[in-house]
Amino acid sequence: MSDPSEPRSVARAVERLRLAESSLSRRRQTDCGPSETARAAMRIVYDSADAGKRVTPTDIASALGISTPTVTTILRRLHDGGLVTFERNPDDGRSKYVAPIDRNADITGLDPITARVRDLARTLDDDTAGEVTRLLDAIADAVDAECR
Repeated sequence: MSDPSEPRSVARAVERLRLAESSLSRRRQTDCGPSETARAAMRIVYDSADAGKRVTPTDIASALGISTPTVTTILRRLHDGGLVTFERNPDDGRSKYVAPIDRNADITGLDPITARVRDLARTLDDDTAGEVTRLLDAIADAVDAECR
């Protein structure tokens, strides 16, 4: 193994992570943990809450490019897993908002890899966590920008 402080080793580690995520995604298509679509829906719920915006199932369906009934099924599973709650829209009685219940909830049964990542992240000091966060955010932005 090469020196972990070399930038090339960081790039190799990120590529290994991307391959592992891709492989996990394929395995999860056979009902092994939350699907990629469920994880994407949860990310939309979290990001909306962080931005102080309310999000509806229709908003999530539109953002993901999938049908509202499919989102309803995904949200029902996330709700049953204790990750989201539904709030009545006071302006439209037929509509509801989706909100995260608790970002720090114990999700080991629903998504053990996220629980494991949280445990690993807790081992970092504040400075290192900040550096890793900035790097991973920049990598996520680069991945998101690809093929758009």
